[in-house]
Amino acid sequence: MRVAVLSGGRSSEHEISLESGASVVEGLRAAGHDAIAVLIERDGRWLHDGEEIELRAAGGLLGVDVAFPVLHGPFGEDGTVQGLLECLDVPYAGPGVLAASIAIDKLICKRVLAFHEIPQVEFCEAGEEGWRERVATMGLPLWVKPARLGSSVGITKVTSPERGLDEAVELARRHDPRVIVEGHGGGKEVECSVIGNDEPVTSPPGEIVAHADWYDYEAKYSEGGMDLVVPARIGEEETARVRALAAQVFRAVGGTGLARCDFFVRDGGEVLVNEINTIPGFTSTSVFAKLFEADGVPYADLCDRLVRLALERYAAERAHRF
Repeated sequence: MRVAVLSGGRSSEHEISLESGASVVEGLRAAGHDAIAVLIERDGRWLHDGEEIELRAAGGLLGVDVAFPVLHGPFGEDGTVQGLLECLDVPYAGPGVLAASIAIDKLICKRVLAFHEIPQVEFCEAGEEGWRERVATMGLPLWVKPARLGSSVGITKVTSPERGLDEAVELARRHDPRVIVEGHGGGKEVECSVIGNDEPVTSPPGEIVAHADWYDYEAKYSEGGMDLVVPARIGEEETARVRALAAQVFRAVGGTGLARCDFFVRDGGEVLVNEINTIPGFTSTSVFAKLFEADGVPYADLCDRLVRLALERYAAERAHRF
């Protein structure tokens, strides 16, 4: 198939997206597809081989069979690009508009998970009525985050009850006017990859061992910043619970294609959902791919499965369109 791989984008995760996109191009070509690299510049222009692309309906995206967005954060992982591709009538890999827009907003996503009674850490929105009283019951440390960014951008660990909270909220608001305050998860940080549409398949869980106080931006993207232990050093019951919850969260947000679900597994065996990423880092060495690789699924096969899932979903949805 002819596949347009979209990377770059307008968010602060532009450079990370470029790395993911380059890997996906290689993976698709290794799987036998004609992969076309499309760069979305920070100013919003779409380029192929240095030339600006004219976007129009009726297959006007370079005449491709399917698009493969590898865009992290706002203007790519939040439903906006997905909506554009819907308008252009181009099949695309990954989450649809609703799943992307739910998952990108930590506050909305956590409220959806709460509705489904999925276990997670306590949280509240900074500035909502009674939020300081709720924060006072969460204990320390606290985590203050922009609600709609990834890659640990703008996050602060607050360790003192007397100081730091207001400054942390102000820092997060420089990135996003919506700010979430979370209680501490504790235990091991465990991640599980998911692929599929109506019947999601989960990977073996992996354990994140960060060589820092916490799993921040540097730990995620600097060489040697963390180790991934697969399988995670948790019991059989906890492993089964992580995989079941990953699939449940995927369904709860209406996920399609792929996702990576992150957890805290406490010493007593309690499993708490941290968040779900609908377009996780996608290099061949990223956690998403490594977890499936440990289950015997090579990177090129993952890329191939995702474009086929995209066409499967497109055909199913088109059959019900007016």
